[in-house]
Amino acid sequence: MKKSNYSTPSGGLLLLALLCLEFAPAAHAGGDEFALCAKKYPGNNAERLKCYDNAQAAATVSDLPQPEDDEEAPPAAERSYLTRTWNLDDRTSHDESKLGRLIPHRLNYLTIRKTFNVNNRPASPAAVNGTPTPDDIDALETKFQLSFKKDFGSQHDINFWDFKTLRVWGAYTQQSNWQVLNTRNSSPFRETNYEPELIATFGTGAASGLKMANLGLVHQSNGKRFTESRSWNRVYLQGGWEWNNSTSIMARGWWRIPENALKDDNPDIADYIGRADLVARWEPTDKSQAVAILLRNNLRWTQNRGFVQVDWSTPIALGNAVRVHAQVTSGFGESLIDYNHRQNTFGLGFSFREW
Repeated sequence: MKKSNYSTPSGGLLLLALLCLEFAPAAHAGGDEFALCAKKYPGNNAERLKCYDNAQAAATVSDLPQPEDDEEAPPAAERSYLTRTWNLDDRTSHDESKLGRLIPHRLNYLTIRKTFNVNNRPASPAAVNGTPTPDDIDALETKFQLSFKKDFGSQHDINFWDFKTLRVWGAYTQQSNWQVLNTRNSSPFRETNYEPELIATFGTGAASGLKMANLGLVHQSNGKRFTESRSWNRVYLQGGWEWNNSTSIMARGWWRIPENALKDDNPDIADYIGRADLVARWEPTDKSQAVAILLRNNLRWTQNRGFVQVDWSTPIALGNAVRVHAQVTSGFGESLIDYNHRQNTFGLGFSFREW
């Protein structure tokens, strides 16, 4: 008996129907890929099936879970104190809108401070008679400090000794002592110290240990006249070390730029305020508190003089931007007018973190 001419096409249609059922979910996931295969190979079953296989594989990959568009990126690594204070990772170039403004230089704080040895007769060898009459000042006063800096530019891959980056800063620090409760004398400002700096920061790129070195030029004066005028200019070299993102040390030595003896308001200032200082700072990773210790010394075996300052702070309910701050000092040079006066002080108030 002669076979029907329609048996083979019917079998092909049945096979095609079964394939369509098998790939139906994938065809839905793959969009128009399967229709394109049928249109591209209308009379070639082998090539059409191969095209279906490739489309199925692509659809399977696309069905895998994909990150949502609004899913947050993993948090960036915590920037250490020295890194963010001196921008050692050059974050400015990546987001100028956030870090291209003024940033903190030294501590910014406001305290009510008491001295246990009032200096009501500030004196200097430049003024033999000193202050002719005692100053009528209180032991309790307001002390505040404002300090910030701005970078002027940077250079990368300098390959200078072990240093890899260079950044130039302009900095300014102002410390004021205000006799706010001394209403009998119209609450005067007892003294304000002005301290502009020009600083070149060399970065090593190291994660710990020696991370930076500063070469600086600094002027400091109190703007007063006659017997109470104090000022000096220095060049300094400073190194910065850090460990475990919690402990840092900044050690600095300086050389005073000589002045005309007839115009020098305080020729012996280095013998009291000193020739070097060191700041050690500790802050745990949870930012629950911060402790900074400043040590300053004149580096002399005989007539050794120095100064110690301890600052402690902890966040309050207003957030990390404001902290309760306590400060204790002892020694010579708590301010320029007191450079050769020894005293102990205690202050309590608020400090302000990076903005």
